[in-house]
Amino acid sequence: MFDLISFIPRAVVQGIPLLFGSTGETLTEKSGNLNLGIPGVMYIGGICGVIGAFLYEQSLPSPAEINGFLAVAIPLCTCLLGSLLAGFIYCFLTVTLRANQNVTGLALTTFGVGIGNFFGGSLIKLSGSAVPSIALSATSAYFHRPLPFADKLGVFGKLFLSYGFLAYVAVAVALIVSYVLRHTRLGLHLRAVGENPNTADAAGINVGRYKYAATCIGSMIAGLGGLYYVMDYASGVWSNNAFGDRGWLAIALVIFTVWRPNIGVLASFLFGGLYILHMYIPSGMNLAVKELYKMLPYVVTIIVLIFTSLRNKRESQPPASLGLPYFREER
Repeated sequence: MFDLISFIPRAVVQGIPLLFGSTGETLTEKSGNLNLGIPGVMYIGGICGVIGAFLYEQSLPSPAEINGFLAVAIPLCTCLLGSLLAGFIYCFLTVTLRANQNVTGLALTTFGVGIGNFFGGSLIKLSGSAVPSIALSATSAYFHRPLPFADKLGVFGKLFLSYGFLAYVAVAVALIVSYVLRHTRLGLHLRAVGENPNTADAAGINVGRYKYAATCIGSMIAGLGGLYYVMDYASGVWSNNAFGDRGWLAIALVIFTVWRPNIGVLASFLFGGLYILHMYIPSGMNLAVKELYKMLPYVVTIIVLIFTSLRNKRESQPPASLGLPYFREER
């Protein structure tokens, strides 16, 4: 029998990394930059957070002396700094040097996964672990801790209040980004840069500055998805190549939400549910059927893409200059 009460929280937890990634990528694409390096950025954010947490835990005489504020602040800061650096590298190559955005993004994904596996393997050796993983349970406890009164509210508490603080941060960031894009002058300028950088430049908007800011901030947001996956979803356990295809799902989610982060809140939970649906639908020992269920998020994205293309409404289309380099000399 399908257990909806246990399915929804697991779908939400699965969807939070996707929400961070899609929100960051939406903000980036609104500036006209197509960053296919989001999977690598999430990987870099995750491993940087792990490095910060590992060094902090190793500096303590015993795990019992851990400080809650530092246990959260240090991984957060290292995660944001690592993700910011990844976004800056992408911007320097595509905005300043005008490299091809598709190639640069794919290279950043490969680079990010390689960096994560290299440092992850190094930390595993330093910790002397007998298994190919490293556990940061003391730090993870502060990321994974639900609201204190969640258990007293029954089903409501389990469905809405039983998540770590980064889950609520993800929802808040998505709503804030949506508001900024649609209701502020800053968002209007950013959308103008993504739609027609020539016109925006002629109007006195610094195109390069907006592209740098949107891409770097978007990378920092996406990096938090990697940190959430390790510290909350995986309970502080880092294993190389454990992220799967979540980064690519986050990019697919941008298309699914037609570049609107507020829609991404519910859409990410839907994708999270589709991602784990094969665990709840009985298929016996038929592995082929389970693999078909795993295709559902991608099939839904393709269907949505077809419908939005047929509708041909401007608000459902990507920014007009998405993926195109801007040459001011040709203006």
